[in-house]
Amino acid sequence: MTPRLDAIGLVVADMAASLAFYRRLGLDIPADADTAPHAEATLPSGLRVLWDTEETIRSFDPEWARPTGGERVGLAFLCDSPAGVDSLYAELTGAGYKGHLEPWDADWGQRYALVLDPDGCAVSLFANAT
Repeated sequence: MTPRLDAIGLVVADMAASLAFYRRLGLDIPADADTAPHAEATLPSGLRVLWDTEETIRSFDPEWARPTGGERVGLAFLCDSPAGVDSLYAELTGAGYKGHLEPWDADWGQRYALVLDPDGCAVSLFANAT
């Protein structure tokens, strides 16, 4: 059997705050998930994004500790255009989410920006420059 990537899991301190952020990025997450210890959304490709509270993780891994010193996983969201990167960055930071790197034209040919989710994980927003 060949394993296949099926899901990406995120551990969150505040489920409702995290889900609100990712809903703004277009993920279809059930409204009743805000108070659940586990939530998930299936993307059009079939890949799933999973959220678990820190308490949920500690329930089966009592020695789990919140990582420090930077991200271990990065999520990247493709926007329709360079202007879309700028607009989404402005929308998210205007809603109170912390911008990490304002939009810029990257050397590799993309418009790029980084915003932090409620747990401090950097989320990339990008579009091809052409």
